Amino acid sequence: MTARLLGRWARLLSRCPQASASAARLQAPTAQPAEPLRSQVQIRSAVRPLCLGRGRAQEEEPNVTFKRTELDVLVEKATTPQEVLQAWEDLGGSPNQAASCLIQLSRLVVEKGGADASDVLKDPRCVDLLETVNSQVSVIWNGTLVSLLRSLSSLGLTPSATVLRSLQTEALWRLRRLTYRQLSYLVDWATSRHSQGQGDEALTTAVLKQLELRWTELSDPRTVSTLMGRATQLSPFLMDKLEDKALELAEKFSAEDIRKVALALASQGRRAVPLLRALSYHLHQKPSSELKTPLLLDIAFAYGKLNFHQTQVFQRMAAELLPRLPEMSSTDVTRCSKSLAFLKWLHLPLFEGFAQHFQSNSEKYSTLQLCNLLMSFAKLNFQPSNREEFYRRVHEALEGSWQGLEPFLLTDVVWSLCVLQQAKPEFITAVTDPDFQTKLSGGSPVRTENYRLKLLHVAASGQLESLGALGLHPTIHLPAVQAKAPTLTSLQSGLHAALQSLTSSCTTALRTNVNTVYGWTIDAELVVDSENKPISLEKLVAPHLPGGGGSEQLPQGARRLAFLAWEFPHFGSRSKDLLGRFAMQKRHLQLAGFLVVEVPYFEWLELKSDWQKVAYLKDKMGKAVAEDMAK
Repeated sequence: MTARLLGRWARLLSRCPQASASAARLQAPTAQPAEPLRSQVQIRSAVRPLCLGRGRAQEEEPNVTFKRTELDVLVEKATTPQEVLQAWEDLGGSPNQAASCLIQLSRLVVEKGGADASDVLKDPRCVDLLETVNSQVSVIWNGTLVSLLRSLSSLGLTPSATVLRSLQTEALWRLRRLTYRQLSYLVDWATSRHSQGQGDEALTTAVLKQLELRWTELSDPRTVSTLMGRATQLSPFLMDKLEDKALELAEKFSAEDIRKVALALASQGRRAVPLLRALSYHLHQKPSSELKTPLLLDIAFAYGKLNFHQTQVFQRMAAELLPRLPEMSSTDVTRCSKSLAFLKWLHLPLFEGFAQHFQSNSEKYSTLQLCNLLMSFAKLNFQPSNREEFYRRVHEALEGSWQGLEPFLLTDVVWSLCVLQQAKPEFITAVTDPDFQTKLSGGSPVRTENYRLKLLHVAASGQLESLGALGLHPTIHLPAVQAKAPTLTSLQSGLHAALQSLTSSCTTALRTNVNTVYGWTIDAELVVDSENKPISLEKLVAPHLPGGGGSEQLPQGARRLAFLAWEFPHFGSRSKDLLGRFAMQKRHLQLAGFLVVEVPYFEWLELKSDWQKVAYLKDKMGKAVAEDMAK
């Protein structure tokens, strides 16, 4: 505004003879009266001040000439903290140079493990650096100010230190003059300190507010990933804007930026499908040199937690990890197998590699890591090709340590071994012991019911599988939790309707949603005579029911059918193979004397009319009976 007024005054002055004469008398005799003054005004108005009107400053440090001195060169080349301190003692410098020395000092101390940080802070030369910065904190450049805050915290300076408090106050006053990238680094530092109970609440709140108000200035991929890495401290509004910016800038993301964004989404449970698809596409295009093993494991973890499936990324991940398996640690193998199990994605060569890795390095696996590996294999129903040797090493590793496992973990491990058909009698006896069962009664009712069912499955393995020959007939004492009737899926309701139509001549020939003593729920149950016609179930004995059913035995040639509706979540990703839990359910029901009639969703969806569904079930029943007769 002042520049505009001066410009107008100069133009008026040049047009007014009296004013020009007065100006001429005030000027030196050799100077022109009006034109030079007008030129000076134009030169001044051409220099943009820090803030013009409502716009923000475009330059981080305007009108500053950077000149490298001997001190800057020595500090940059320093390899030890003592070299930095000696350079400062010999040459001295400005407050900005003192700040640069402290930043380099912190970096060197951290690189050496931070063991001598306290000695460095007590050094008189370091004290002089801190006093120099504290005495003229107002002249330190913006970028240096933000870096210095981060460096002094890494150096171990206490939050109550005078220089640190002065820097925080100065940063608070300068927030509007900081660039968006500097704000992101500042909030990254402030929130990390705040989570440790050492942060400045006012500074953290003010920085977050500035980030929300100025989100349109965001144009740097690295800043986006840095901010999203602190997602727990950001408001939902800012996270929404960051997701939009990340989608816009996804093409410019490095592999490390993609990792940070994916982990940020996973930590918040934000399943932003468009963004995840964009990240997956650009991650797939990255060269192998950028796809380090820790990065791939973090991506697998994030996708597993978000239940986001991207087959091309998984295949690329498997192709990258397979040749690196000999170099991977036991922690890496268990992390990867657990993440892929969450995703229900079974890559046979990769899991064979996991099994071989354990066989070759079994002594390096802790008991907890082995438990996680077994649970991953069980979930995917994966059996190694060299299963005898693999399970021999598994039992050797568990011997002497499995009794010390936490009760819930031990139950999960024994249940997983039952899925894999590798549970020893002593495992089943231990988890079905009444005293042990009382340890599982704590916690939420849902959790208690979940583990009650697992114990029933374990007991069924002891009774129905070959272990039953050893006299294992455990009893489960955990009380059942009264739960609401489950909501039927479209597949289940359609199956029930078709079976009711099929058994319309005998209304007591069909049971639906049958809860068995084995812990499994049968979607529908029928008994057919020798001519494959349904017969009444009311008076027939039913050993699979808690009450035992009626008193009459099945007629000669009659067969008991169990209908199981396999939904989409019951299968592995991009596969028609059942997951371990449901494979064990099918096996147990068959051993209990049922002919299992499987109704998978991908076959049921192709049936459009009611008569097609009835005909489909009749055909399935006929095939099941024919296979049983052929045995």
